[in-house]
Amino acid sequence: MKMYEAVWEIFNLCSNNQMRDVFIEELELEDPEAYICNKFKDKDLTYEKSILPDGSIVFDIMTTDIKQRYTFTEI
Repeated sequence: MKMYEAVWEIFNLCSNNQMRDVFIEELELEDPEAYICNKFKDKDLTYEKSILPDGSIVFDIMTTDIKQRYTFTEI
């Protein structure tokens, strides 16, 4: 298992409001992609996975018209 800093961003899609909720936590995970699938298992989930040059793993997520992003950085 690896230890990750996970940053979860929930974007506000309402016009005239560009604020977003941001949550930060440390997680010990075997597979961040399995974590995403399990976390949103009861939702209509689509996502794109990207790996940044620094090794961070980014998931751009859509669940029932809510845009979210999870970024996992190994610590």
